[in-house]
Amino acid sequence: MRNALHQFPDGRYQATEELDDGSPLEVTIEVRRDSMSLDFTGSAPVHIGNLNATPAIVRSVVIYVLRLLVNEPLPLNEGLLRPVELRLPEGLLNPPFPPNPAAAPAVVGGNVETSQRLVGLLLKALGVAASSQGTMNNVLFGTEHFGYYETVGGGCGATASCHGESAVHSHMTNTRITDPEILEHRYPVRVRRFAVRTGSGGAGRYRGGDGIVRELEFLAPVALSVLSQHRTRGPYGLAGGEPGQPGRQRVVRADGEVEILDALDERELEAGDRFILETPGGGGYGEPARALDTLGT
Repeated sequence: MRNALHQFPDGRYQATEELDDGSPLEVTIEVRRDSMSLDFTGSAPVHIGNLNATPAIVRSVVIYVLRLLVNEPLPLNEGLLRPVELRLPEGLLNPPFPPNPAAAPAVVGGNVETSQRLVGLLLKALGVAASSQGTMNNVLFGTEHFGYYETVGGGCGATASCHGESAVHSHMTNTRITDPEILEHRYPVRVRRFAVRTGSGGAGRYRGGDGIVRELEFLAPVALSVLSQHRTRGPYGLAGGEPGQPGRQRVVRADGEVEILDALDERELEAGDRFILETPGGGGYGEPARALDTLGT
């Protein structure tokens, strides 16, 4: 880890991002020879919803990003954090937990969504890669008798040497999606479409990866919930690269009525209703090459 830190000139590296509801995420990174400090002062206060992240989540993000800098076949391990100091003021990234459990802040969204946005924040500050989709696109549906939960991939951010991958999970994820045959056999749902969202990656010298389009039709009434990010603005590009397209989701009722869903939303669905999810594309890296005109000048 100390050897990897030598690739960065001594100095301060800063970045700011916002959750879809406007909650700020800020970091100031100081590199001094072979050590690093990360100060998250300026990040949002305790979140009224479920997007709070515990210090353990933040440490997981930091160790993951630092592991990306080490070009050695090493497993993730606590030793990578020895030359690193973290400063976490009380708030969204370090919420207090009172003795009364009923008064404790909700953190489920912090684990799956804020963690992803924090990876993007650190990669932005260090200039390592453009933003990947920055969300797990959590989709849940069920009734009082069953529940189903999936996460959906999207586009990866480009780097200074390669295009971003399309239609994959990235960063703080570890899930595989259920095969459509099993999903349709066990639940009242049909997978109408599961495809690459062509053109959703950001342009650049190296292009961001494309997201995914996933369309589910329900055959019985269910309650649907969505927990996501990068719906208000697309994942950032770097070094002149363009951002990827933001994600979006909607319900198409059996009678054709369309309802646009927010980043965090829920609906009661009936048989014949469809849910259409379009996940974000990754950001591009570098100025897009300018096309020659028809005369070749």
